[in-house]
Amino acid sequence: MSWLWAIIVGLVLGLIAKAILPGKQQIPLWLTTIFGIIGSVLGNAVATWIGVNDTRGIDWTRHLLQLIGAVVVVGLGDMAWASLRGTKKQRA
Repeated sequence: MSWLWAIIVGLVLGLIAKAILPGKQQIPLWLTTIFGIIGSVLGNAVATWIGVNDTRGIDWTRHLLQLIGAVVVVGLGDMAWASLRGTKKQRA
């Protein structure tokens, strides 16, 4: 069940990250989900490193770090995807 949860969280975080980033991202939905999962794992690692990974109640700091990780990974992944596909990113 944890893999299913990771996929759902990755999809949600990836979509939120795409909404936060300016312009239109070129990456497909499956890659958005993978980048969201990677960003979530990265955010969890940072939360563990700074000691806020397990608090009482809702872990707002951990969730914010997961979202920041997803935004960074989706942004970098979109640039890499556009570079590999040979398409230029359009500015909005």
